[in-house]
Amino acid sequence: MKTKVKPVSPEAIEEAAQLIRAGELVGMPTETVYGLGANALDENAVRKIFEAKGRPGDNPLIVHVSSVEEIPALVREIPAAARKLMDAFWPGPMTLILPKADCIPSAVSAGLDTVGIRLPASEAARALIAAAGRPIAAPSANRSGKPSPTTAQHVFEDMDGRIPMILDGGACEVGVESSVIDATGEVPIILRPGGITPEMVQEVIGRVSVDEHVMSPLSEGDIVRSPGMKYKHYAPKAKTVIFDGAPENVIAAICARYDALIAAGEKPAILGFDEHDFGERTRISLGSVKRPNEAAARLFGALRELDERGETVALCEAVEATGIGLAVMNRMGRAAGFDIERV
Repeated sequence: MKTKVKPVSPEAIEEAAQLIRAGELVGMPTETVYGLGANALDENAVRKIFEAKGRPGDNPLIVHVSSVEEIPALVREIPAAARKLMDAFWPGPMTLILPKADCIPSAVSAGLDTVGIRLPASEAARALIAAAGRPIAAPSANRSGKPSPTTAQHVFEDMDGRIPMILDGGACEVGVESSVIDATGEVPIILRPGGITPEMVQEVIGRVSVDEHVMSPLSEGDIVRSPGMKYKHYAPKAKTVIFDGAPENVIAAICARYDALIAAGEKPAILGFDEHDFGERTRISLGSVKRPNEAAARLFGALRELDERGETVALCEAVEATGIGLAVMNRMGRAAGFDIERV
C-alpha cells in the first residue's frame, strides 16, 4: 500500500471522507495530536486501527463527532455534569466517558459498557467527520507505545505503507492527547489529564477527582477505562529518567548523571527548560519553565528527536504537576515507566 500525504483542502477532505466510508483508515489532524481514524460504527474498519498500530485489544478508542447533535445516537445517557462540561469546553481537547449505545462496536469500547466521545476543536477534523457522515474512532496515529505524532511527518514515519492517506494540517497546537473525564458517576473523574485541566473542570462543576493512576501504572487485573492508562506509552527507544525536586538540585543531578553516562559510553540527552544552564551538554528544549503549555506542545516531538539522533538515555526535568503540567508529567511518566528520581 502506498501512503499519500495531502495538505488539508476541500478536495483532500472529500477524498479522505470517501476512504472512511469505504472502511479504510486515514491519518487526521486534530488540535491535540494526529489521530488514526476509521468509521466508528464499522467493526471491521475499527479492527484495522488495532492492526495498523499494533494496539492491544483491551485499550478503548475515542469516538470523534463534528457536532453535539450527533451524540444522542451514540450514548444511552448524558448526565447533567457532562452537559455542563460540553457547554464549557467543546469544541476542544476533552473526551467524556458516557454510557454507550448499542451501535458502538465492542472493538471501540474494548468490551466496556461506556464510550469516550470528543468534539475536536480542529476545523479540519470536524470537516472530515461531517464529510464522511460517520463518527470517527481515532486513537493517536503512531505505532503502539511510541511517542504520539504531532505532525503529519510523524504519522508518515510510523504508518507509511499501513494506511492509504494522511491529511496534513500542520503542527498540532496542544501537543498532548485530550483530557479524558469519566462522567458516568456522581463525581466526574479525570482518567487522563490533558489541555482541559482539573482546575478548569472544577470551576465548571465544582467537584472533580483525579484517578490515582494518572501518575502510576495500573495494577494487574485493573480495568482499562481510558486510553493511555495501562501500558507504557509515548516511549522513545532511549531509556528515559525523570528528575524531580528543587531546580538547582535537578540541574546538578542531571549534569552528574549525564557525565557519568558519557564516561560509560552512552549517548545521553537532556530534556530541559530554556532558563536552566546545562553547559555544553546535549539538550532538547522543552521551552520556558514559566510556560508549561510549551512543554506540552514540544514533548512528543522531543521524544521522537531522541530516536532520530540515536540518543540512548533521556534525562528529563520534571514539570510542576498543576494545570497542563499534570498532563505533561503523565505523558513523561509513562514514557519513563514512572522512573522518577527525587533529588
